[in-house]
Amino acid sequence: MANWQFIDSPAEWEQSLAEIPYAHALQGWEWGEFKSRWGWSATRLLWRRADRPVAAAQVLARPMPPTPWRFMYVTKGPALDYADEELVNCVFNDLEQYAAENNALFIKIDPDVPRQWGEPAADQPLDPVGQTVLHLLDRRGWRFSPEQIQFRNTVLIDVRPDPDELLARMKSKWRYNIRLAQRNGVEVNVGAAADLPVFYQMYAETAHRDGFLIRPEAYYMDVWQRFIAVDQAELLLSSVDGEVVAGMILFFLGSSAWYMYGASTEQHRKLMPNHLLQWTAICRVKAKGCDQYDMWGAPDVFDDRDGMWGVYRFKRGFGGEVRQGIGAYDYPVRPRLYRTFTQTLPQARSLLRKLKGQA
Repeated sequence: MANWQFIDSPAEWEQSLAEIPYAHALQGWEWGEFKSRWGWSATRLLWRRADRPVAAAQVLARPMPPTPWRFMYVTKGPALDYADEELVNCVFNDLEQYAAENNALFIKIDPDVPRQWGEPAADQPLDPVGQTVLHLLDRRGWRFSPEQIQFRNTVLIDVRPDPDELLARMKSKWRYNIRLAQRNGVEVNVGAAADLPVFYQMYAETAHRDGFLIRPEAYYMDVWQRFIAVDQAELLLSSVDGEVVAGMILFFLGSSAWYMYGASTEQHRKLMPNHLLQWTAICRVKAKGCDQYDMWGAPDVFDDRDGMWGVYRFKRGFGGEVRQGIGAYDYPVRPRLYRTFTQTLPQARSLLRKLKGQA
């Protein structure tokens, strides 16, 4: 039996999280502090068994005006050993009770757990751990969320092999493009906080070019500056003759790293700066002692008509493995109100998009 307690020490939280399986950077203390400055509150729950940390859930909450209820969200968590069915049931039960006792309409979890490996295929078996978790969620009354906030699927690279082996696993064209960038003077360097405005301008340009919405500059500067300041993120910039043409921000937690933000301009694309940027990222991740590089995002539907298909093909070329996640699940503390909320959510989101388009 595991018992939980509130944690208010950043050092204790980070140290415990590093010991727990399926931990994610978005369960880190700094992410909760950052979100607390943007309308959320963050509460950290840690489960111990025999005085050893075995599970963690950073619960973000925000009001849902004009109702008296709150929305709770465990971003890319909770973290625990999902092969331990007794522990999974214990943590889910405690989260359900915590949400009910703290005025939640519903609580959303988003475990970083695989459903299947590889692209979908008719004969593809479910991951045994993911299958067990899905059965438990269904049995306990959790529902697949109509709002999947984070990417459900991704591409993972095992960075433990030596560099030659990592290169050998890539598609030949990707290796060629990396060498092409090196021959033509593309440079990749670690950026500083002072370089973040340049990166944001590229990010805004990328969003406009690719047709996705982004938040205000202050939001990104807040999270980027804070994570870099505590050495949990790193900015990499590709440049040609001193002109920055591509960049990314890596997040780190324990033995994993994530490609959280990426951007590029239209300049010098034929010199393949993005290929060298990713190769440098893989080498940086390995040098920091990580085992895994999460390239953060793959299509929900593996079809070449999907808007993410081009980005996905680019990521796949680096030799990673596709992991299909189980996705986010909601526990309706108040089922009737939850049903009303989820029925009106599509119309509300459509209106929000229209209003943003008019702004």
